[in-house]
Amino acid sequence: MFATAVRYFSKKPKPKMKPIELKTPPEQTQTITRAIFDILKEHGPLTVSDTWERVKEVGLRGLTSKRHMKIVLRWMRERQKLRIICNHVGPQKQFLYTTWFTKPSITKMRPTNESSRPKLP
Repeated sequence: MFATAVRYFSKKPKPKMKPIELKTPPEQTQTITRAIFDILKEHGPLTVSDTWERVKEVGLRGLTSKRHMKIVLRWMRERQKLRIICNHVGPQKQFLYTTWFTKPSITKMRPTNESSRPKLP
């Protein structure tokens, strides 16, 4: 029991992360967040790359890159406009962004290439 207590108190605490402050004007931020929210609401739980593909199809001018979109998604999560679902199948994890109103039982797996997986005997 003493060893468990020593291990517990020897760990450093997780560093506090400051809230994200977006540098875009509020009108542009509102346009971007509304478009992303509508995409996620319409097409269900999506990964970051699937969301980026949908955003490119829509043609948002405010988003400059995929990295910028990830920052906006994190900002939306902080304000509890979105949430993340972890879809854990086998050794692979998949994090899906969704709205708060989507049921968690609705999960979507990305089609995987069977030839890239190693064959087990």
